[in-house]
Amino acid sequence: MEQGFIPYGRQHVDEDDIRAVAEVLRSPWLTTGPVVKQFEEALAARVGARFCVIFNSGTAALHGAYVVAGVSEGDEVITSPLTFMATANAALYLGARPVFVDIGKDSFNIDVEKVEETITSHSRVIAPVDMGGMPADLDKVMDLARRFKLVVVEDGSHALGALYRGKCVGSIADMTVFSFHPVKHITTGEGGAVTTDNEEFYKRLKAFCSHGVVREKDAFQGNFFGEEDGAGPPPWYYEQQALGYNYRLPDINCALGLSQLKKMDIFLKRRREIADRYNEAFKDHQLLQLPPQPGADGTASAWHLYILRLKGEHPPRRAVVERLHKMGIGTQVHYQPVYLHPYYRDLGYRPGLCPRAEDYYRRAFSIPIFSAMTDNEVERVVERVPCAVEAV
Repeated sequence: MEQGFIPYGRQHVDEDDIRAVAEVLRSPWLTTGPVVKQFEEALAARVGARFCVIFNSGTAALHGAYVVAGVSEGDEVITSPLTFMATANAALYLGARPVFVDIGKDSFNIDVEKVEETITSHSRVIAPVDMGGMPADLDKVMDLARRFKLVVVEDGSHALGALYRGKCVGSIADMTVFSFHPVKHITTGEGGAVTTDNEEFYKRLKAFCSHGVVREKDAFQGNFFGEEDGAGPPPWYYEQQALGYNYRLPDINCALGLSQLKKMDIFLKRRREIADRYNEAFKDHQLLQLPPQPGADGTASAWHLYILRLKGEHPPRRAVVERLHKMGIGTQVHYQPVYLHPYYRDLGYRPGLCPRAEDYYRRAFSIPIFSAMTDNEVERVVERVPCAVEAV
């Protein structure tokens, strides 16, 4: 009998997670309660950042990060075309223009050497993407941003737990965005976060994700309408000081995230074991190219994705993917360059903008990698990927 279908990614939820959520359901707080703060503090500590703000999605977190970075109408956000479209869309929300820079010759990440030539007086943010879990060249990005007085918003949605030259992703950029979608390293169902060391960014992010409301007495700006002079704010008082959104994540979801975070090292270890097995299995295959590998400088991928590329002038990617599906192996393509989507073409973007990213897109496919994979499932992938590639 044929064994079950193996998806390219899947959450790993156990009884500890279920108990943590049930505990919140039995508590007085379902949302905007103490577990949100606990999750924020735990995540900040895990990545080595001073502050963390939890959002209800990675997209909302990107939106908030761009707002507090000062992005507005007519500005430009420099980013990679190899990303989920949210990285660019969040700039469009604010009337800004995404500027796409091609990927590196030996990398899935933005080619930092090409970034400087795209910087103009309208540039406000550089948003490197840690594609597949491999950190971008953050030292060079940060140096460039400091020279041109830009803000770095790292899209680390794939890279929770990754290291860049010995430092945790989330502790390096001005702001780092994470995602907790079910296929990510830890999940809250849907959810996201921004980590930062900048206290002003932190305060503005906290307000932005909750209607622009401020509740701290020392930050009030109003004259406490209806109160006697000098009486100070009444106990129920709060202020809306900016236009914000309801981007809050409930305690229910944060309880799941907090429970998952405690197991993140286990999840990372398993992903790296699977990646090591794939590297060994496919390294000598004449039709397959491995994903970029960490160097010896203390950089470590979080291996959110394991992306293979087909060699040759006319790579039969579609046929390979369809054959793998019939063999019970789930695949996905991460990603079509953002500017090739119809919406972006309507904005004036055209094929040919980033040749390396387009060549990558013709060849790439992601194979299963997630912490709940069994050894048997890994071996099925190892056996069937070459069969599918060689059959076409």
